[in-house]
Amino acid sequence: MERNLTEGSVLKTVIYFSLPYLLSYFLQTLYGMADLFIIGQFNGVDSTTAVSVGSQVMHMLTVIIIGLAMGTTVMTGRAVGEGNRRKISCAIGNTITLFAILAAVVTVVLLLSVNGIISLISTPTEAVPQAKDYLIICFIGIPFITTYNIISSVFRGIGDTKSPMYFVAVACVFNIILDYVFIGFFKLGAAGAALGTTLSQTVSVIISLAAIHKKQMLPKITKSDLKPDRATMGSLLKIGIPVAVQDGFIQVSFIVITIFANRRGLNDAAAVGIVEKLIGIFFLIPSSMLSTVSALSAQNIGAGKPERAVLTLKYAAIIAVAFGVTTSIAMQFFAENAVSLFASDSTVIQLGGKYMHSYVWDCVFAGINFSFCGYFCACGLSNIPFMNNCISILAVRIPVAYMASKFFTASLFPMGLASPLGSLLSVFISVTAYMWLKRHPEKVMLNI
Repeated sequence: MERNLTEGSVLKTVIYFSLPYLLSYFLQTLYGMADLFIIGQFNGVDSTTAVSVGSQVMHMLTVIIIGLAMGTTVMTGRAVGEGNRRKISCAIGNTITLFAILAAVVTVVLLLSVNGIISLISTPTEAVPQAKDYLIICFIGIPFITTYNIISSVFRGIGDTKSPMYFVAVACVFNIILDYVFIGFFKLGAAGAALGTTLSQTVSVIISLAAIHKKQMLPKITKSDLKPDRATMGSLLKIGIPVAVQDGFIQVSFIVITIFANRRGLNDAAAVGIVEKLIGIFFLIPSSMLSTVSALSAQNIGAGKPERAVLTLKYAAIIAVAFGVTTSIAMQFFAENAVSLFASDSTVIQLGGKYMHSYVWDCVFAGINFSFCGYFCACGLSNIPFMNNCISILAVRIPVAYMASKFFTASLFPMGLASPLGSLLSVFISVTAYMWLKRHPEKVMLNI
């Protein structure tokens, strides 16, 4: 059942809540890398490329689902803070209804659009057949991806990050086993990777639902809770849609920057791709702070303790900055060593090292911005981070990356500055918005 996180040491609560979520995020990262690693052992470049392209599409889709589910985390957290069990059940019930409809519609639309998607992302001709197989199988599994993510969002809202960690661990183990079975033994290539992913998620969802039912881990949901409630559904969408669009837009910006690198040649493209993978690992801490702040602040705001919500924001930002600074300094000395784990070509290693030297500082500024984003979402003001990140992407990230790719062709260092400069602008906007919010505290309590 729900865990009240509105009492005791705020710092200990932040650490207690974020560590399981951090491990879950790490397992999800490992989960995503397993397909590429295993298929690379048994198949050629065409299969590897098909999985790489397909997994990029699925990652974008998953990020959008997680963003939309932020509304559930905040609504449930507010209700827990208020001690309103009826409101908790209504939020969960309306979430089930909303995402059931969404999953059905999205599955059908994507299955009908698979050829267009493959063409849109410029999939290499040799990889098209297997990429199509991969996406079709994964699209069929969208209901299970959606179910897992709404279960996780509900648990975060009630203050439990351990249960989702166990569920994703189950999926990770099954995925690795099934990948070896389908790819290694049955020689199914990219289709085998997709089957492993989809079936492992299915098993994880079945086990999680069985555990929830047996241990009564969530409030009982009645038919009336499943009936769409205009106010509840409106709040879920009001918070979730801006976050989902924002996260999708961010993923698009990463793809655009990758395209800029691809146009510079194979070595630059390889270097940027490797650094992006490494940065994804470094971003586990900043990303976990976003979810931590959103869930904990929502509970405290619901309990009428906005001062604890602010303290949660401050501690999360401090943790993110400490990690970001440490990592950024370390990468000034060991960037080439890190890149060499994924590449043997000296030119790629050198280019990747320079790109990492500048890009890695994004861990500092993004960590601060993510913490603020979590706080704004908890306040029901997800439109602030949405506008903030749109401005950052359009005004800095994409233009700086484009100009650097055109005018600084000898090094990737200037191009790597695009992301940290964009996040720096986001921090400025976030701090400005926060100062405005301090002068209008009624917006924190009444916006949902």
